[in-house]
Amino acid sequence: MSDTSLPIQRRTSNTPSLRRPAWWGPQAIEPAFVLITLAAIVLSLIGEWAGWPWQIISALGAIAYAAGGYFGVRASLESLKERQLNIDFLMVLAALGAAAVGEWRDGAILLFLFSLSNVLQDYAIGRSRRAIQALFALHPEEAHVKRGETVETVPVSELAIGQIVLIRPGERIPVDGQVVAGGSSVDQSPITGESMPVEKEVGDKVFAGTLNQQGALDVSVTQLAQDSTLSRIIKMVEEAQGRKAPTQRFLDDFEQYYALGVIGAALLVMLVSWLALGWTFDDSFYRAMVLLVVASPCALVISVPAAFLSAIAAGARRGVIFKGGVHLEQMAEIKAVAFDKTGTLTAGKPAVTDIHTFNGYSEDELLRAAATVEARSEHPLSRAVRQAAASRGLALGEVEEFSADMGQGVSGVVDGVLVRVGKRRYIEECAGHPPADLLAVHDRLEAEGKTVLLACNSGDWMGLLAVADQLRPQSATIVDELHAAGIKRVVMLTGDNARVGEAIAQQAHIDRVHAELMPADKATIMEQLEREVGPVAMVGDGVNDAPALAASTVGIAMGAAGTDVALETADVVLMGDRLESIPYALKLSRRARRVVWQNITFALAVIAVLVLSVFVIDLPLPVGVIGHEGSTVIVVLNGLRLLIGSGE
Repeated sequence: MSDTSLPIQRRTSNTPSLRRPAWWGPQAIEPAFVLITLAAIVLSLIGEWAGWPWQIISALGAIAYAAGGYFGVRASLESLKERQLNIDFLMVLAALGAAAVGEWRDGAILLFLFSLSNVLQDYAIGRSRRAIQALFALHPEEAHVKRGETVETVPVSELAIGQIVLIRPGERIPVDGQVVAGGSSVDQSPITGESMPVEKEVGDKVFAGTLNQQGALDVSVTQLAQDSTLSRIIKMVEEAQGRKAPTQRFLDDFEQYYALGVIGAALLVMLVSWLALGWTFDDSFYRAMVLLVVASPCALVISVPAAFLSAIAAGARRGVIFKGGVHLEQMAEIKAVAFDKTGTLTAGKPAVTDIHTFNGYSEDELLRAAATVEARSEHPLSRAVRQAAASRGLALGEVEEFSADMGQGVSGVVDGVLVRVGKRRYIEECAGHPPADLLAVHDRLEAEGKTVLLACNSGDWMGLLAVADQLRPQSATIVDELHAAGIKRVVMLTGDNARVGEAIAQQAHIDRVHAELMPADKATIMEQLEREVGPVAMVGDGVNDAPALAASTVGIAMGAAGTDVALETADVVLMGDRLESIPYALKLSRRARRVVWQNITFALAVIAVLVLSVFVIDLPLPVGVIGHEGSTVIVVLNGLRLLIGSGE
């Protein structure tokens, strides 16, 4: 057993921490520059009212321009080096233009509001990033390594595979590993999104960043700190936030051409109003600068990443990892869903489903005798029988003269009586032909796709046990939810025989079954289904389903915590073994799509209204700036809503 009373020795290391917060940079400096800009503008107004010398007023104006325009100028120069134009260039150009016509304070106000808008954008989008970066805080810096009779505290980064780590009650687990001693319940919600603690015993996997609760555990390290499931989740989400969806890529490309168009339009307005309409140069130039500001597509360009980054972060907090905006966008278009059977729709573990007794034996007597004999076997069917007995609290007896006939059954002497458990032919060797009524039950259960184990006691028929990989309790409900959400077809793919597949499909409300498939066959069906119905999602365990996951529009790996193949192959990774994550992922992606188009529509409408106002009501520059930057903040906040709620 794990011992929490061993003496502890502490050792430090110069190895860098897993957490490296970046506190110095534009995110920290730009807010200060915004405040400086505002202060300079306010002081200049006070100075003019109080009659300060013009040199002081001019100096304050220069400070406002320098602080407010610093980051915009830097971004503009970087863009121009790459022979591209961006929104920052338009804003700097407009501010300089305002100063050129004697309206330097309007230009300063423009720079202030534009910089303030950028700060608010960074803050809002940073909220989505921090929702993921907060996972770093779940990773302990130190671990308690058992070395003989002592426990040494060492940096997590120095742990080696195979070392035994002691985790006390209330401590976060520092590494991925396997329990070798002790037992406890572990809160795995940061990794899998499960709301309830999971019981852990010897042989079970545990994950870094999860919280050990009431018991002590000895855990053998199976992954280095940098390779833990938690570290990989963080890496995947960070990479996903950098992968742009098609809509976002289009808007990024659109930004440059649009910027050229806006500059051209502003020049045209200035020249036409000055040369053709007889306006003064100052008025013509000022109107062109207003147009330059209000026509800038800041809100339009930020509308997609604001929504998708928030959605990716929201999904990750629920144990749903989208590996890029492209997959989030594709998920919203799904028309069909294909499920693997074993381990996905079903629990993946055989369980006793039926007990039928004979010759006056009780169910407990039959189950106890069978479990006692099966105690010497590690076959999955044997484990199912033992678990059924344990669930009833049955105390097993001692077995002698144990014998196992591979693929047929087991036998042994229990309480002085020879007990056999296994297939029909194996039992007939000692009990003869089964009675008609028992045989009828046997055939009926086999027709349902179940494995039937017969039992005899010194030649007397005791009865039978039926074992099957049971459907997850929520499977049918989840399939119904997918149908209700507009999914046209839900199919099941299995390598099992058709009889078993049809039985499971009927219980799960599956539309169509494809049975007796090889991995390559599943991939072919994915391609066929996409041609018939449209974009298709494949839900599997990430190993034998890898070809189908790759062939589908969106591959979804289920229950993938710690599974390397699933993490690498799938487009969407469900860290928890929870079917309800699939409808959630679908709803979240569709909600993100709605928010994106809300943002795009709103941004275009604001630009249209402001541009029209330039010519209809002679829109002042400060009002144009407020309208422009206000719309930018609104679309960012609208995207941020995806971090809140369930995705409905």
